[in-house]
Amino acid sequence: MNEHIDKVPPQLVDHPPLPEPGAPRSAFHLSEEQINFYDENGYLVLKNWITGDLLERLQNAGDTWIAQGETLRQKQVAGIALSEKEEERARDLVFARRNEGEVFFRVNYLHNQKEGVSLELLGSPQVLGIAESLCGPNFLPTYESMVFKKEGDGESIPWHQDAVHTRKHRVFNFDLYLDESKKGSGALRVVPKSQLKIQDACNVAVEHGWEPEGVIQVELEPGDVLLHDVMVLHGSERTLGKSLRRTIYYEFRAAEMILDEGPWDAEWIDRRMRLIPLALKKHAATNPDKQAFDWQVSNEFRPVPLENDEAELKVAHQWHLAGSYCSATSEGYEEAMERLKVA
Repeated sequence: MNEHIDKVPPQLVDHPPLPEPGAPRSAFHLSEEQINFYDENGYLVLKNWITGDLLERLQNAGDTWIAQGETLRQKQVAGIALSEKEEERARDLVFARRNEGEVFFRVNYLHNQKEGVSLELLGSPQVLGIAESLCGPNFLPTYESMVFKKEGDGESIPWHQDAVHTRKHRVFNFDLYLDESKKGSGALRVVPKSQLKIQDACNVAVEHGWEPEGVIQVELEPGDVLLHDVMVLHGSERTLGKSLRRTIYYEFRAAEMILDEGPWDAEWIDRRMRLIPLALKKHAATNPDKQAFDWQVSNEFRPVPLENDEAELKVAHQWHLAGSYCSATSEGYEEAMERLKVA
């Protein structure tokens, strides 16, 4: 069994997610039908969810984040001293080892990267309406990053579950695609209904390769959003030589769940919750003619803003609930990787 699975709390149960679907409060809340589809299958696609100027500015920001990260890395390799702020941002960059060398593939803490459009996106009804629909009024943004495959770097992402939990609450990722993702070019593979139990990701790869029963490939265009349960089994095959693909990820869960199950505490909830007023403020300033999201967080979790906005933009993700991954230290990893190779 995958070593990450052993860390899952013993109280893991198949439990109907809460809260129950209610009538949507706006055009950006999910319908009962959409929530039921998500609960049953572990994913939901929202076509053309982010469009126009906002999408274009997010795409430009994605280019900037990559360029800034590469510049910082070049300075580090060359032994050039970084400023204190550059040192902080350099710690937000994630690299992977490939046969051809080091590859830059992720930027963490997007709101701390000098491109305010990520905070504007967080404060939009298109994001917060979904968060409230799936997690209730006390939803919490727990993680944000941009993951990308540069042109020519299409290494596979083996089968995995992002995080496992008791399933008494919904935990989901809001995945905004900045570039198209098609079959034959690394489109995400998802196994519907796999979110209902812990999966042995290596064993799935050994027994089924990329074709477990019921698997689908999710084709997406720029501006499309994929909502996925953090426990749904997903991955993508190796597609070297393909085009750039960038995806912004925001994870959400209910504050009540964190108090009940961890892995964080009330102080951390308060610090992360402070991102929402900042995001609402940013969205309102950039979109004065658009309707703002009506935030109905309970008084128990409503934060008292600090005077220094910048100090609130980066709150450490800290450690995360363990997932189920097929990693180099997993039993059956080598056999699984051979099975997942694409000619």
